[in-house]
Amino acid sequence: MTILREMTWLNEPPHHAIEDDVLDVVTGEKTDFWRETFYGFWRDDGHFLSKPVEGDFSAEVAVQGEYETLYDQAGLMIRLGESHWIKAGIEFTDGKSYFSVVVTNDTSDWSLVEVPIDPGGIRIRLTRHGEAVRVQYLDAVDTSWKPARLAYFPTSRKADVGVMCCSPQRAGFKARFKDLRIGPPIARDLHD
Repeated sequence: MTILREMTWLNEPPHHAIEDDVLDVVTGEKTDFWRETFYGFWRDDGHFLSKPVEGDFSAEVAVQGEYETLYDQAGLMIRLGESHWIKAGIEFTDGKSYFSVVVTNDTSDWSLVEVPIDPGGIRIRLTRHGEAVRVQYLDAVDTSWKPARLAYFPTSRKADVGVMCCSPQRAGFKARFKDLRIGPPIARDLHD
């Protein structure tokens, strides 16, 4: 049985289907996760399929999407609650595809780096080591894991981990998640 069937929704989307190790999602109207910074609003209505994980871990997934509208996004998330979470994935901004990371510890921040749009998707990894979360993506060109962020995250015995998608400007963003893995953390070495 696929890990996806063992997980539960926060803000279940209007349409989703699981077949083997693939999850297809169609987002609801104007969904997002964000807290305060710059925009002045709080949103906690994005779609998040997760399971509780104890201690340190690595989570990986391949993400594809029909990115068309500003802020369409899909990726991985770790969450303690509405005021402490990290989401990382592909986000459509100004007509381009970016690897985007939002870290929220009471308020949100946002970092992004442009990546080529790959119809085959992109693989994402979050690794928790105590109070730190390492965010990486797999570069399809040279097939190596690229570091995107090393972020503080409050220590806790458990955290909810899984896939997320949002469409802050519309409904109907289609996202696909393949081959989700959650297991022991990769080594702490940051450099080869």
